[in-house]
Amino acid sequence: MIIITNKGRWSRSSFARLLQKASTVPDTSDRIAFLSSQFLGISYQVSTLTGSEAEPEQLVINLRAVDCFTLLDYVEAMRHSITFDSFVGHLKKIRYRDGLVSYMNRNHFFTDWAQYNQACISDVTGKVGGAQTHRIRKVLNVKTDGSFFVPGIPSVTRDMDFIPSGCIDDVVLGMMNTGDYAGIYSDRPGLDVSHTGVIIRRGSDVVFRHASSIQGKVVDEDFGKYVAVSPGLVVFRPR
Repeated sequence: MIIITNKGRWSRSSFARLLQKASTVPDTSDRIAFLSSQFLGISYQVSTLTGSEAEPEQLVINLRAVDCFTLLDYVEAMRHSITFDSFVGHLKKIRYRDGLVSYMNRNHFFTDWAQYNQACISDVTGKVGGAQTHRIRKVLNVKTDGSFFVPGIPSVTRDMDFIPSGCIDDVVLGMMNTGDYAGIYSDRPGLDVSHTGVIIRRGSDVVFRHASSIQGKVVDEDFGKYVAVSPGLVVFRPR
């Protein structure tokens, strides 16, 4: 396994100090809020990971630029860590099934997180949405023309819960916690979500902290407005 590291604004020692400071925050929600805030303003960049059906997978740690999913990878791994080396170990477990660094074992889909990281992540979509929750069976990775979104990865049939955007009212938003991982449900065949981010509560306001391709960096946005123009919502909660 080769580790490719770009620590961005941090040195190894300053990153370790950040992890140690976060470890003193006892509440999981507050810890995720603190850690994710460190990424505000960091550049958005797609496809920072290395690996394909033809190219060997390498463990990439790129803290200089993130996409919506690698942002969650790093925050979730950081909340369990107190040293850089422990962060590397947790990142392997979060990003890859059984911690095995390979293209086949990478969690390519958001619902892979709940499936393969049950020790630290739970799907609370049904709890948040209550009677408004819908369930759908999807064949992930297969487009309508039969080709694959992620070449070299087999399809998987998965039942998933989502909350339609038209049902996301103040009651549903009130059930969301700081530190929840939100997936923007995709109604396209073969996909579970189209985007992900972290929920931050500020009093009655619900904020979506995410790596925005439009703004080109990690930003905070009003979540109610953001999700209202989407097909729906999937919610995972850290244990």
